[in-house]
Amino acid sequence: MEPLDSKSDPLRRDWKITREDREKKNGHPAAVLWLTGYSGAGKTTISKLLENNLFNSGYRTVLLDGDPLRYGLCRDLGFSEKDRQENIRRAGEVARLFFEAGHIVICAFISPFIRDRRLVRSLFPERRFFEIHVKCELKTCIQRDPRGLYKKALAGEIAEFTGISSPYEEPPAPELVVETDRQTVEQIGDLILGRLKQEKIIR
Repeated sequence: MEPLDSKSDPLRRDWKITREDREKKNGHPAAVLWLTGYSGAGKTTISKLLENNLFNSGYRTVLLDGDPLRYGLCRDLGFSEKDRQENIRRAGEVARLFFEAGHIVICAFISPFIRDRRLVRSLFPERRFFEIHVKCELKTCIQRDPRGLYKKALAGEIAEFTGISSPYEEPPAPELVVETDRQTVEQIGDLILGRLKQEKIIR
C-alpha cells in the first residue's frame, strides 16, 4: 500500500483542502486512538474521559463508539465473524474520514480479531495510529456486566459473544496497555495523554 500522503490516494487526490492544511489551522496533528478489549473492560468510560479532556483543552476531537455505530451505520450487520469483520472495516473507514479532516479520533470497539485491527492500522500513517489494549480479567468484566450481556451469553441467549463463545485475540504489540482492574480511569487517562504528548500530538 502506498503512503497515505501520496497523490495516488483516492481519498485525498481531489481534495482542495488537505489534512496538512487542516492540521495547521487546528494547531495539532490528527491521530487515531483505537481502544480494544472485552465488553465491560472500560473502553467507553476511558474514551469519554479522554475526549472531554482533549476537547476542553482546545483540540478537535470525535468519539466513535461501538454501540452507536451498531445502531446506525452498521445496523444491517449481525455478530458472525464475517459481520464483525465488516463492522470494524466500516468503523476504520469512518475514523479515516475524521482523521483526514484533522481530528483526534477516539475509537472504542471490542474489535476482537488481530487481522481486522491490522487492516484498520494500515489506513493510517505511522505514529498516528495508537492501538490501546484496555485489559481487564474476563471474570471482572463478567462481574461488572453493566448491560447484562454476559448473563445472556452464558445462558446461551447471545451467540458468538466475545470471551464466552467467540475468542478475543490480544494485541501482540499495542502502543499502550492499560489495566482497568488495577488502574483508575484518571490514571489511565493521564497515561494516554502522556503518550500523546511524547509523540507531539498534543502539547
